[in-house]
Amino acid sequence: MTYPLGYPLALSSPPGFCLQSDAPACTSDDDSCALMCTNMRTPTRGGRAVATRFRQGLPERDIEVVASIGHYKYLSAKQIEELHFFAHATPLTGARTCRRVLKRLTKAGVLWRLARRIGGLRAGSVSYVYALTTLGFRILDDSSAARGRRYEPSEEFLDHTLAIAQLAVELHRLARTEDGIDLLDLDPEPGCWRRFTAGLEGVQTLKPDLSVSLRASDYEYHWFVEVDLSTHSATAVVQKCQMYNRYWSTGIEQDRSGLFPRVLIVTPNARRAGVLERAIGSARHLSAKLFAVTTTADAMECLTGAAS
Repeated sequence: MTYPLGYPLALSSPPGFCLQSDAPACTSDDDSCALMCTNMRTPTRGGRAVATRFRQGLPERDIEVVASIGHYKYLSAKQIEELHFFAHATPLTGARTCRRVLKRLTKAGVLWRLARRIGGLRAGSVSYVYALTTLGFRILDDSSAARGRRYEPSEEFLDHTLAIAQLAVELHRLARTEDGIDLLDLDPEPGCWRRFTAGLEGVQTLKPDLSVSLRASDYEYHWFVEVDLSTHSATAVVQKCQMYNRYWSTGIEQDRSGLFPRVLIVTPNARRAGVLERAIGSARHLSAKLFAVTTTADAMECLTGAAS
């Protein structure tokens, strides 16, 4: 039995709107919006009621920044700038406003900076990496507020998380700047994970790094994305592909959405891409048409069908 894959689908209805907002909450060059909460006091204790009152005093864009960091776990200052501070009169004004907002939210106890910096000290303030505190999670009314406990992640985990976030940032930028491209859905882990039962193997959890749905040139593209930083062997990657294959064969995703997204593996360079392509192509019981491998440099073209 075969099932439909997430190859491009011709539209049969008028295009809708992109879920991404092109207009930030504040774009004034005088930075008055960024300074309006400077004197806000940080709650020293309290639960959700305190967080709710604190949230009511935050500008809308501050809440959007907090939500983005909660969505991706960790974001660099540069990534936050590209997501939320792109519509100022000049890039310099946007960067300056972003720094002030992040400084204020950190001082207020909503965000915390990791000790590790991306690019080192010479990279300046854009090298900071931010995560949510318990207060930050409570502002979002996130039931897992305990995740706001401060601890430094491993270098491998942080690099992988930021690489996933960077793909998301580039997709948002592409949808914002290119005509004919609409970002319909973008969901990082764990929201894109899938639980399924596979015979005697019992309940399993498939863990993509991202699920992406977008519209480009009157076609829709649906993907599960795996970000590979060459930290795992080709054998481990093939084993992950076999889990995708098992999930595909259940038909669960197809019954839910009418198709199965293709699996895109994004690698650092062409050499690694070739290694994985050969490993996947030679693996037994894998449906090769289900998988595509590309490099970081070519990821946007592949996701939008331009590389077809």
